[in-house]
Amino acid sequence: MLESEFMKYIERFNREDLTAFEDYLHPDMHMKNGTLEFDGIDGMKHHYRDLIWPDFKEQLIVPRFVSTDSRIAIQMRTIFTPKAANPESLFGPVQLGETFEFNGIIMYEVVDGLFKDICVAYNSFVHTDVNGNQRDLGIPH
Repeated sequence: MLESEFMKYIERFNREDLTAFEDYLHPDMHMKNGTLEFDGIDGMKHHYRDLIWPDFKEQLIVPRFVSTDSRIAIQMRTIFTPKAANPESLFGPVQLGETFEFNGIIMYEVVDGLFKDICVAYNSFVHTDVNGNQRDLGIPH
């Protein structure tokens, strides 16, 4: 997959476009992110539609992209910004003005132009509170 095509997926993801999963994920897709694992397009939709996007604006940033015909590797920076104060978000209690930033590497296996296996490797997951204080939370899942 060309970088320009991959970035179309990222742009759609950043717009919370669930149809991007239908267009880019293999029906037998498997995702592994730490101890979090799920399968298929419905698994991906459930994770983002029901667990992340109701509470957070999520912005994906791709500083580095490398690919072959069957593999993509990216450096990923993801910034989660709460949409509202919430005492029970997936990340625990959150307030407006806080951020959570994930930095890591993601490897995609590409089959028939679709992402079949997605493996997320963690480097850091940093919480910044409303006063600008930062702390690394460790592996998020």
